[in-house]
Amino acid sequence: MLYYKTYEISPKHEWIVMIHGLGGSSTIWYKQIKDLRKHFNLLLVELRGHGKSFNRKTKDERYTFTQASKDVVEVMDHLNIKKAHFMGISLGSIVIRNIAYSFPKKVKSMILGGLIIGFNLRSRILITAGNLVKKRIPYMWLYNLFAWIMMPRKQHEESRQLFGREAKSMNQMEFIKWFRVTRDVDSNHQEIQNKDLDIPTLCIMGENDYMFLPKVKKEINHTFPGHLIVIKESGHVCNVEAHEHFNEVSLDFIRTSSENQIAG
Repeated sequence: MLYYKTYEISPKHEWIVMIHGLGGSSTIWYKQIKDLRKHFNLLLVELRGHGKSFNRKTKDERYTFTQASKDVVEVMDHLNIKKAHFMGISLGSIVIRNIAYSFPKKVKSMILGGLIIGFNLRSRILITAGNLVKKRIPYMWLYNLFAWIMMPRKQHEESRQLFGREAKSMNQMEFIKWFRVTRDVDSNHQEIQNKDLDIPTLCIMGENDYMFLPKVKKEINHTFPGHLIVIKESGHVCNVEAHEHFNEVSLDFIRTSSENQIAG
């Protein structure tokens, strides 16, 4: 089972399940925990090969988004959490969309930060090149290069440093497995498209998230339903760079979603 950490107020309070991005861990939510734990029970999970979720499978096993979503649901079932709000950043947002597709009864609402639904030409070239050399160079070189390409500006420095520190807890083999999954992002989005999905969805993106924001703007409410908030002067890891705004709109969204579901 995945490593997880909980902050529980009481059994009567609603849960938020929080899922980090590639190379990260539950530590990336340090600017959300204080505000969210006042009002909700929190479940922070660490995906396979990340943080304290050590992999015990065979070294040849291939990771998938479907597998990752089942891992998270397994933790929920273990804790007897029937249904929850979900919050994810980057890779975590992809996993959440897969959970909503495969286990819709588990999901009250979704907050998808730095959502990735596909790659532009530039990022496809980078992913292809990265997959060609991933076994030939130290994974931290590749990880830091991609972090800098996605978050190149001065105001992104905190995010780059945070993810760099977190990624050091991975090993080369685990990074390669997860990097391999990036090739499936486009096909995964095509597979899980559901314009009729009746789950409240909020996408929070930074205006400087130039690799992923354009595609989300183009496809939201066409290939998947949701509401989009774009935070000014923020990049891909908007929960770190603009945490006050991120927390405020997230709390408002979850409260509204809960009230509407009770009223309905």
